[in-house]
Amino acid sequence: MGRGRVELQRIENKINRQVTFAKRKNGLLKKAYELSVLCEAEVGLIIFSSRGKLHEFCSASSMAATIEKYQRCSYDVLEMGATQDPKKIQNCYQEYLELKTRVESLQRSQSNLLGEDLAELNMEDLDQLEDKLDKSLRQIRSSKSNFMLGQLDELSKKEDMLLETNNALKRKIEEIDAELQSSWNANAGDQNMIYNNQAAQLQFNFEPLNYNDASQMGFDPMSTEQRNNLASSAQTGTNRYIPGWML
Repeated sequence: MGRGRVELQRIENKINRQVTFAKRKNGLLKKAYELSVLCEAEVGLIIFSSRGKLHEFCSASSMAATIEKYQRCSYDVLEMGATQDPKKIQNCYQEYLELKTRVESLQRSQSNLLGEDLAELNMEDLDQLEDKLDKSLRQIRSSKSNFMLGQLDELSKKEDMLLETNNALKRKIEEIDAELQSSWNANAGDQNMIYNNQAAQLQFNFEPLNYNDASQMGFDPMSTEQRNNLASSAQTGTNRYIPGWML
């Protein structure tokens, strides 16, 4: 609920009145200064207390220049109004009153929609206000539902796209695995073929080693007949040559 309206009236207590005047005066002077600084506005403020004491603030070089500017602008407006057609002025004033009434009505309607200032409404006004709130609530729910459905559609489309991407990646991985498997099988077949060829060559080219007495240490490669002849000559004394292998 909003803050209730405060009724403005004269403060009867003299001390409280002076304290309130000092506080409000300082606040007003501060606001005038902030307005002149923030908005680069030329501000002139004149305050007279109940005792006739003057309090003023001027953002320009002097208060007199600001007052002169104000009088010049005011006289120009008065002269312009005097030269215009009174009927046209009346029409503008009527339009102003209509716009003012419409603005006040909209402000009251907004306050009522927010749940404020309902004490001045009768049963019919309350029923109309309730109908307005129901219509507004239905429109809000409809807009919310449409928004949520739109988000669901977008999420569904994104899901389909992700599934397609996932399937494409899966197919690509399967293709890569198949290629790797085929290359591994081909390499394994080549290696088996090479091994079999080498084994076959070793089997066909293998020849057993014949025993040779020459492989013995200190053996003289002479035939048996030569040995017998040497032995017989040694016995007869015809040849006393001792072969080197007997030494």
